[in-house]
Amino acid sequence: MSEEYIIKQLSIFSENKAGKLAAIAKIFLDAGISIQAFYIAEANNFGVVRAIVDKPEVAFEAFAKKNYVLKYTDVLAIKMNDVPGGLYEVVGLLGDLGINIEYSYGYRTKDYGALIAKVENPAEAVEKIKNSGLELLPAKDYNF
Repeated sequence: MSEEYIIKQLSIFSENKAGKLAAIAKIFLDAGISIQAFYIAEANNFGVVRAIVDKPEVAFEAFAKKNYVLKYTDVLAIKMNDVPGGLYEVVGLLGDLGINIEYSYGYRTKDYGALIAKVENPAEAVEKIKNSGLELLPAKDYNF
């Protein structure tokens, strides 16, 4: 079942100005949302905050009430060895499998690294990744 590995990520569009990230963080705080991972992409005077949170539906509603432009994006979390070459091992194998990474970001726990990846066809990618020997982290670890 590929659904158990597909994580709902919020993409929140915002002006790139002083205080905007604080305003976004305050919405998460006021809604009681725990941020599992986030990344900010910037283009001209706007940015996209990509956030994986424990309660994506609650967060979506909180931002919609504040008139933010936002959407869900399906992403995968792939466990990486936290050693030199850990990223290469994962992305090299994804390339060999024909899985295109549209964008990605990573994080590290005390035990391992993880690559959050937006791929072209998440359900198909899940099956290929599971059969490759790489370890996918389940969505329930992020979206509760």
